[in-house]
Amino acid sequence: MRVALFVTCVNDAVYPSTGIATVRLLERLGVEVDFPRAQTCCGQPQFNTGYRTQAEPLVRRTARAFAGYEYIVTPSGSCAAMVRDHYPAFGESALGPRTYELTEFVVDVLGVTDVGAWFPYTVTYHPSCHGLRNLRLGDRPRRLLQAVRGLELRELPGAEECCGFGGTFAVKNAEVSLAMGRDKIRNAAGTGAAVLCGADNSCLMHLGGIIRRQDAPLRPLHIAEILGATEEHPYAQEPCG
Repeated sequence: MRVALFVTCVNDAVYPSTGIATVRLLERLGVEVDFPRAQTCCGQPQFNTGYRTQAEPLVRRTARAFAGYEYIVTPSGSCAAMVRDHYPAFGESALGPRTYELTEFVVDVLGVTDVGAWFPYTVTYHPSCHGLRNLRLGDRPRRLLQAVRGLELRELPGAEECCGFGGTFAVKNAEVSLAMGRDKIRNAAGTGAAVLCGADNSCLMHLGGIIRRQDAPLRPLHIAEILGATEEHPYAQEPCG
């Protein structure tokens, strides 16, 4: 099976290790991964802020970059939701049904929950809003985490509450965003887990900033980096705790 990796601009610019882990995971599962070099931002920041005219060229470019691929896989529920929910408003409806968030692709398309990962740490999982509410990922990420050898998954109180990022919401409503993020970190730290896992690095970036300022005993980490780790190629950094 051959797929196109839609890495997203946040991962490409700030969290390249997530893209690398995604490729490593998919190739381990027998998937051939292409990286269309013409891809760039999907237009979500512009669209969500009301700048539809500025978003449109990015929508068109993304549609051209991924034309011809049966499966498009992204380690971002937020960007997957943009393509599925809002691209049809620009007349680009063909891309949505072929675009999958990473955990959704692994569970639903590949039919796998045990990916052969090894991660001997305590983890709590935060479901980001786009994955939870727009894509309705449900328990797919948790099922994958529960099958990881050595991993102890701890329930996150108030898991379904927003972390406060919300893209430009965090800029326009900084005080509210910060208060929501602090609540999330307090709940995560209360589990005693060493790792706060999520499937969207934009949310983890927001939470990670709060963790650093509070010196909380947590490491924010994308689920792809957990699922990509094995005993032969373990996660390279020691999490907190």
